[in-house]
Amino acid sequence: MSEPVLTLEGVHVHVPRRADPVLRGVDLQVAPGEHVLLLGPSGSGKSTLVQCLTGVIPRSVAARLDGHVTVAGASTKDSSVVELSRHVGVLAQDPAAAVCLPHVTHELALPLENHATDPASIGQRIDAALGAVGAAHLRDRRTGKLSGGETQRVALAAALVTEPEVLVLDEPTSMLDPAGVRAVRDALAAVTTRKGPAVVLVEHRLDELAGDEGLGGLPERTLVLAEDGSVMADGPTRDVLHRHGRALLRAGCWLPLESELRALTGADGGLSATKNQELLLHLATASRPRPDDLLDEPVRFGPPVLRARSLAVSGQDERRRRRSPGGPPPLLTGVDVEVRAGEVLAVLGPNGAGKSSLLLTLAGLRAPAGGTVEGERAGMVFQNPEHQMVASTVAEEIAHGLGADRAGHRDIDAIVARQLREHRLTHLAHQNPFRLSGGEKRRVSLAAMLAHERPCLLADEPTLGLDRRDTLATIATLRRAARAGHGVVIVSHDLRTVAALADTVLVLAEGGVAAYGLTVEVLRDAHVLRRAGLTLPGVLAWLLEHVADPAGVRRALRELDATVPLPDPQLAGVAG
Repeated sequence: MSEPVLTLEGVHVHVPRRADPVLRGVDLQVAPGEHVLLLGPSGSGKSTLVQCLTGVIPRSVAARLDGHVTVAGASTKDSSVVELSRHVGVLAQDPAAAVCLPHVTHELALPLENHATDPASIGQRIDAALGAVGAAHLRDRRTGKLSGGETQRVALAAALVTEPEVLVLDEPTSMLDPAGVRAVRDALAAVTTRKGPAVVLVEHRLDELAGDEGLGGLPERTLVLAEDGSVMADGPTRDVLHRHGRALLRAGCWLPLESELRALTGADGGLSATKNQELLLHLATASRPRPDDLLDEPVRFGPPVLRARSLAVSGQDERRRRRSPGGPPPLLTGVDVEVRAGEVLAVLGPNGAGKSSLLLTLAGLRAPAGGTVEGERAGMVFQNPEHQMVASTVAEEIAHGLGADRAGHRDIDAIVARQLREHRLTHLAHQNPFRLSGGEKRRVSLAAMLAHERPCLLADEPTLGLDRRDTLATIATLRRAARAGHGVVIVSHDLRTVAALADTVLVLAEGGVAAYGLTVEVLRDAHVLRRAGLTLPGVLAWLLEHVADPAGVRRALRELDATVPLPDPQLAGVAG
């Protein structure tokens, strides 16, 4: 048997101002070419473990590492990050932080040049890496003009281009459309078919990553971290998910649909099993009393709080457009949409369609290239939470700006305390928000936005990188904000979440609006789905085919979600 290329022995990680270790007693050995899936609820230490593998801990981050981490025979305590980078390819949770050069080709050429690659082969290697992740069309683009999903593809290609011995992928599909997820899946499959690197993969979107192969499409081995940073399970993926499925569901982890249904009914076979089909049909007609559930009532919205008319959206800010009046055409034209008080609107579409640029324009942070936006200034959560963080502690981040908004009206400390509690951040109140995990940062940014009273709330991928528990808590919070009279607009690739939350959807494709209407009606339209490159999750596709009543579709999804305990009992009333 070959020597392991990765070894962790008794690893504990302590960070400043946090009493308990982030990781505790982690042991792991990974053989060359072995693929390991790393699961666990948000805050369980997955990203911390990734930082241990790359040497960022203890070399670059203020954290104490107890135990031993060895990568390709080198101790991370005795080797610099630069030295370890010769063996490890990394896609970080925030790919934009790793992309530093102005052109895509430069970004991929840099690691090859650092490895003293023969210059004659660099172009071919770049083309192969971009092709492997479905990003060949981005070769001649400027990195500053890429969307979040396009940046993620380029960062993945840069991690693959040197053909490393170890490949560490932290949420590689989080920002990707279905085509991007398929490209990642194909790239990992290609790595598997040859003598490729050992792969450690952190991922929430397990069904999308697995594709039609189901559990067989996932890495063959799974390591599960518990919420306290210890190892809950380690073994063959199917065995781990079967033995621990119910515990993982209760802990708030996303599971492949087959495992989720098996945890609820005990039946194997996923959607082909009669027992699982009967469960879904039962949930679609369930009538459990929910005092806050408005599914069976007529939809009643208030007046518009934000309206766009003949809106054109540019990928450039106004200053750059003025300097270069003959620049590229708008990303979007002819957008007519209104957001009403009490309504949740989801914006859908492929990577690069202009979803984030539309939100920036609606928020008043980017001037329209044409048309108008009417309404009071909206609150907004960016796709990258760090881009709007300004404080040195989580509590201060949430409190920032409240004095100007609420002077003499409400107690700021009480507002902050409530947001900390509702977003499961109380234990992190005095932590630096820049040092949190990706999921924790996203919860902070949402809590900070909701602390302010704005008539319309805009959230760009608000559930990106969150475990299922925090995804459901976020859904509940946004639904409650809508019921309190706010208009809510989200951008998301998670169609299961969209179907459970959104009243209406706006689908973008080919430079304009492909569809605008009630959520379930639009998602039943196969032509719209094809045009926008949208792929329905298996459970949603099955419900849309077998449940005629739109309220029944949403009810089944919400009843499935109700099997996961929410972190705050106060949210339970609005969860389903």
